[in-house]
Amino acid sequence: MQISPPSRSLRLVVHPMLGCALVAAFAMPMQAQMPAVKLGTAAQRRPFALWSESAQKLRDSLVNVARAQIGTRYVFGGTTPKGFDCSGLVRYVMASLKVELPRTAAQQARIGDEVSTDPGSLRPGDLLTFGKKGRGGVSHIGIYVGQGRYVHASSVAGRVIESDLNRTASPLIKAWRGVRRIVAGAEPDTAVVSSSGG
Repeated sequence: MQISPPSRSLRLVVHPMLGCALVAAFAMPMQAQMPAVKLGTAAQRRPFALWSESAQKLRDSLVNVARAQIGTRYVFGGTTPKGFDCSGLVRYVMASLKVELPRTAAQQARIGDEVSTDPGSLRPGDLLTFGKKGRGGVSHIGIYVGQGRYVHASSVAGRVIESDLNRTASPLIKAWRGVRRIVAGAEPDTAVVSSSGG
Protein backbone atom coordinates (compact mmCIF):
# COMPACT_ATOMS: atom_id res chain seq x y z
CA MET A 1 0.00 0.00 0.00
CA GLN A 2 1.31 3.35 -0.99
CA ILE A 3 0.89 6.35 1.36
CA SER A 4 0.10 9.59 -0.36
CA PRO A 5 2.31 12.60 0.48
CA PRO A 6 -0.39 14.50 2.46
CA SER A 7 -1.03 11.44 4.69
CA ARG A 8 2.66 10.91 5.25
CA SER A 9 3.19 14.50 6.38
CA LEU A 10 0.19 14.28 8.72
CA ARG A 11 1.61 11.06 10.18
CA LEU A 12 5.00 12.70 10.66
CA VAL A 13 3.38 15.53 12.63
CA VAL A 14 0.82 13.52 14.69
CA HIS A 15 3.11 10.70 15.87
CA PRO A 16 5.73 12.96 17.47
CA MET A 17 3.02 15.07 19.10
CA LEU A 18 1.35 11.97 20.53
CA GLY A 19 4.71 10.74 21.78
CA CYS A 20 5.43 14.07 23.50
CA ALA A 21 2.00 14.07 25.12
CA LEU A 22 2.61 10.57 26.54
CA VAL A 23 6.04 11.54 27.86
CA ALA A 24 4.58 14.67 29.47
CA ALA A 25 1.76 12.70 31.10
CA PHE A 26 4.12 10.15 32.61
CA ALA A 27 6.59 12.81 33.68
CA MET A 28 3.95 14.64 35.81
CA PRO A 29 4.02 13.88 39.53
CA MET A 30 1.36 11.38 40.62
CA GLN A 31 -0.39 14.05 42.74
CA ALA A 32 -0.91 16.22 39.65
CA GLN A 33 -2.56 13.34 37.79
CA MET A 34 -5.00 12.54 40.59
CA PRO A 35 -8.17 14.58 41.16
CA ALA A 36 -7.82 17.15 43.92
CA VAL A 37 -9.51 16.23 47.20
CA LYS A 38 -9.78 19.09 49.64
CA LEU A 39 -9.58 18.19 53.32
CA GLY A 40 -10.24 20.52 56.20
CA THR A 41 -7.28 21.93 58.08
CA ALA A 42 -7.76 19.44 60.94
CA ALA A 43 -7.82 16.50 58.52
CA GLN A 44 -4.60 17.70 56.88
CA ARG A 45 -2.86 17.89 60.26
CA ARG A 46 -4.19 14.56 61.52
CA PRO A 47 -4.53 11.68 59.04
CA PHE A 48 -7.30 9.99 61.05
CA ALA A 49 -9.36 13.14 61.56
CA LEU A 50 -12.30 11.87 59.50
CA TRP A 51 -12.44 8.66 61.54
CA SER A 52 -12.18 10.74 64.72
CA GLU A 53 -15.10 12.90 63.55
CA SER A 54 -17.16 9.74 63.01
CA ALA A 55 -16.37 8.53 66.54
CA GLN A 56 -17.34 11.96 67.89
CA LYS A 57 -20.69 11.79 66.10
CA LEU A 58 -21.33 8.37 67.65
CA ARG A 59 -20.48 9.77 71.08
CA ASP A 60 -22.81 12.72 70.53
CA SER A 61 -25.60 10.33 69.56
CA LEU A 62 -25.05 8.27 72.73
CA VAL A 63 -25.27 11.44 74.82
CA ASN A 64 -28.48 12.53 73.05
CA VAL A 65 -30.17 9.14 73.54
CA ALA A 66 -29.09 9.02 77.21
CA ARG A 67 -30.37 12.53 77.93
CA ALA A 68 -33.66 11.77 76.17
CA GLN A 69 -34.35 9.19 78.92
CA ILE A 70 -34.05 11.70 81.78
CA GLY A 71 -37.22 11.61 83.87
CA THR A 72 -38.08 8.00 83.01
CA ARG A 73 -39.04 6.18 86.21
CA TYR A 74 -36.71 3.77 87.92
CA VAL A 75 -37.88 0.15 87.73
CA PHE A 76 -35.73 -2.65 89.12
CA GLY A 77 -34.94 -4.92 86.14
CA GLY A 78 -36.34 -2.31 83.72
CA THR A 79 -34.87 -2.21 80.23
CA THR A 80 -37.27 0.01 78.26
CA PRO A 81 -38.47 3.64 78.35
CA LYS A 82 -41.41 2.38 80.46
CA GLY A 83 -38.85 2.02 83.26
CA PHE A 84 -35.08 1.48 83.69
CA ASP A 85 -32.65 0.26 86.24
CA CYS A 86 -29.06 1.50 85.86
CA SER A 87 -27.71 -1.29 83.64
CA GLY A 88 -30.98 -1.49 81.70
CA LEU A 89 -30.60 2.19 80.80
CA VAL A 90 -26.98 1.76 79.70
CA ARG A 91 -27.85 -1.32 77.66
CA TYR A 92 -30.81 0.45 76.02
CA VAL A 93 -28.77 3.53 75.09
CA MET A 94 -25.95 1.46 73.59
CA ALA A 95 -28.38 -0.86 71.75
CA SER A 96 -30.00 2.16 70.09
CA LEU A 97 -26.70 2.55 68.22
CA LYS A 98 -26.23 -1.18 67.59
CA VAL A 99 -23.72 -1.74 70.42
CA GLU A 100 -24.68 -4.85 72.38
CA LEU A 101 -23.84 -5.03 76.08
CA PRO A 102 -24.43 -7.65 78.76
CA ARG A 103 -27.34 -7.14 81.15
CA THR A 104 -25.93 -6.33 84.61
CA ALA A 105 -23.74 -3.46 85.85
CA ALA A 106 -21.10 -5.94 87.05
CA GLN A 107 -20.96 -7.57 83.60
CA GLN A 108 -20.90 -4.22 81.79
CA ALA A 109 -18.01 -3.11 84.03
CA ARG A 110 -15.82 -5.81 82.47
CA ILE A 111 -16.22 -4.91 78.79
CA GLY A 112 -14.45 -2.31 76.68
CA ASP A 113 -11.18 -0.72 77.70
CA GLU A 114 -10.37 0.31 81.24
CA VAL A 115 -9.65 4.04 81.40
CA SER A 116 -8.15 6.18 84.14
CA THR A 117 -10.58 7.93 86.47
CA ASP A 118 -8.63 11.13 85.88
CA PRO A 119 -11.49 13.47 84.85
CA GLY A 120 -9.34 14.97 82.09
CA SER A 121 -9.26 11.63 80.27
CA LEU A 122 -13.06 11.13 80.20
CA ARG A 123 -14.95 11.19 76.92
CA PRO A 124 -18.71 11.45 76.38
CA GLY A 125 -20.15 7.95 76.02
CA ASP A 126 -17.74 6.39 78.55
CA LEU A 127 -19.36 4.13 81.13
CA LEU A 128 -18.82 5.14 84.74
CA THR A 129 -18.95 2.37 87.33
CA PHE A 130 -19.86 2.72 91.00
CA GLY A 131 -19.94 0.56 94.12
CA LYS A 132 -20.27 0.84 97.89
CA LYS A 133 -17.22 2.10 99.77
CA GLY A 134 -15.17 -0.58 101.41
CA ARG A 135 -16.65 -3.32 99.24
CA GLY A 136 -15.36 -4.74 96.00
CA GLY A 137 -17.51 -5.01 92.94
CA VAL A 138 -19.67 -2.76 90.84
CA SER A 139 -23.33 -2.28 91.67
CA HIS A 140 -24.20 0.86 89.68
CA ILE A 141 -23.36 2.24 86.23
CA GLY A 142 -24.00 5.42 84.24
CA ILE A 143 -23.04 7.14 80.98
CA TYR A 144 -20.68 10.10 80.96
CA VAL A 145 -22.20 12.97 78.93
CA GLY A 146 -19.39 15.53 79.17
CA GLN A 147 -18.49 18.54 81.29
CA GLY A 148 -18.21 16.48 84.47
CA ARG A 149 -21.75 15.07 84.26
CA TYR A 150 -23.31 11.64 83.76
CA VAL A 151 -26.78 10.17 83.18
CA HIS A 152 -27.95 7.20 85.25
CA ALA A 153 -31.07 5.49 86.52
CA SER A 154 -31.09 6.28 90.24
CA SER A 155 -33.01 4.07 92.65
CA VAL A 156 -32.72 6.85 95.26
CA ALA A 157 -34.23 9.51 92.96
CA GLY A 158 -36.68 6.98 91.53
CA ARG A 159 -35.97 8.03 87.97
CA VAL A 160 -33.28 8.62 85.34
CA ILE A 161 -31.30 11.73 86.26
CA GLU A 162 -28.22 13.67 85.24
CA SER A 163 -25.69 14.12 88.03
CA ASP A 164 -22.42 15.95 88.58
CA LEU A 165 -19.30 13.93 89.37
CA ASN A 166 -18.55 16.59 92.01
CA ARG A 167 -21.78 16.11 93.93
CA THR A 168 -21.53 15.95 97.69
CA ALA A 169 -20.74 12.54 99.11
CA SER A 170 -23.56 10.81 100.97
CA PRO A 171 -24.22 7.34 102.41
CA LEU A 172 -26.82 6.97 99.64
CA ILE A 173 -24.33 7.74 96.86
CA LYS A 174 -22.10 4.92 95.70
CA ALA A 175 -18.40 5.60 95.21
CA TRP A 176 -17.06 6.10 91.71
CA ARG A 177 -14.94 3.04 90.94
CA GLY A 178 -13.89 3.15 87.31
CA VAL A 179 -14.38 3.99 83.66
CA ARG A 180 -14.95 1.65 80.73
CA ARG A 181 -14.55 2.90 77.17
CA ILE A 182 -16.70 1.22 74.54
CA VAL A 183 -16.30 3.78 71.72
CA ALA A 184 -12.67 4.51 70.88
CA GLY A 185 -11.44 7.60 69.09
CA ALA A 186 -12.34 11.28 69.32
CA GLU A 187 -10.85 13.88 71.61
CA PRO A 188 -11.10 13.77 75.41
CA ASP A 189 -13.63 15.95 77.20
CA THR A 190 -11.99 19.24 78.12
CA ALA A 191 -13.96 19.86 81.32
CA VAL A 192 -11.91 19.61 84.49
CA VAL A 193 -13.68 18.00 87.43
CA SER A 194 -12.54 16.26 90.57
CA SER A 195 -13.35 12.63 91.18
CA SER A 196 -14.91 13.00 94.63
CA GLY A 197 -18.48 11.73 94.87
CA GLY A 198 -20.30 9.22 92.73
